[in-house]
Amino acid sequence: MEMRRLGRTDLSVSRICLGTMTWGQQNTEAQGFEQMDAAFAAGVNFLDTAELYSIPPKPETQGSTERIVGNWLKARGNRDKVVVATKVVGRTVMDWFRGGRPSKLVRADICDAIDKSLTRLGTDYVDLYQLHFPERKIPWGANPTRYGTWPAERHEDETPIEETLGVLDELVKLGKIRHFGVSNESSWGVMRFVAEADKGIGPRVVSIQNAYNLVNRTFEVNLAEVCEREDVALLAYSPLGQGYLTGKYDNGAKPEGARSTLFNRGQRYETPNAAETIAEYSKLARSFGVEPALFAAAFVLNQNFVASSIIGATKMWHLETALAAADVKWTEEMQKAVDAIHQRTGNPCP
Repeated sequence: MEMRRLGRTDLSVSRICLGTMTWGQQNTEAQGFEQMDAAFAAGVNFLDTAELYSIPPKPETQGSTERIVGNWLKARGNRDKVVVATKVVGRTVMDWFRGGRPSKLVRADICDAIDKSLTRLGTDYVDLYQLHFPERKIPWGANPTRYGTWPAERHEDETPIEETLGVLDELVKLGKIRHFGVSNESSWGVMRFVAEADKGIGPRVVSIQNAYNLVNRTFEVNLAEVCEREDVALLAYSPLGQGYLTGKYDNGAKPEGARSTLFNRGQRYETPNAAETIAEYSKLARSFGVEPALFAAAFVLNQNFVASSIIGATKMWHLETALAAADVKWTEEMQKAVDAIHQRTGNPCP
């Protein structure tokens, strides 16, 4: 498994990261253990979780995924060999994270979050601590393509980025986190974090975890340049577009046990022109003799600005397919064919 440097840090992470958000709801602890054992046997050294998980978020299962990861680390005795990433929620009205009140990216809430995460994970530190989503009032997702109002609406009590950075600086000095990253963030947000750190306020952002796949290449619009020049590593989530790029939802299908069938949370991949574009990529994949899921995963892995692709699975064969993408020989012909479709269809699922 190829290793890649995480931003300007001394951390080397596998080009494939194992996502964990289904553990504790769609998957049992035993199934989570099985996935981690298989992934690490294949050379993966990178786990991504969050205080929010499992998905979909609800108080009964919040934190379950971190506990499963922590139990595995203890059982295998391999904490020093694993790069552990977790996340703190941004502004949210979901009140179960903080014992019955909303949460923001302020000192009390971040400190509460990291201490609870460390307890669930059974560790003294996390390698990468990520802000799961901004506190600012912006459209959900990677790199917003349109605003509903102009001027953009703002929260009256928006927490300044420098204040959040000051808290993260404390956590680094206490040894609770080694590095920090952002997630679902925009170009402006990344540059503000960089600018404040360059002024000496807090640690420097080392990574960004955003959606990136065949039907959402918005990262390439502005963020790619920002991250290349500022050494911020892309951790790409949803390489299979929540399963839509596997073809299993084609023609309106709702497979039994699939996430969108169970939870009705696939709206991001059910936008105008999404189904037609996904079908076109599936046809292209098969023209190269590659199954759509393998093709979509290989595309993400072979974009040179992707530090690590975060894969998730509910069944072992899903995991095996995702890991097999590392062995796909991605050709210039494949890239040109993908780019030709993208030129016509754009990003239907931002």
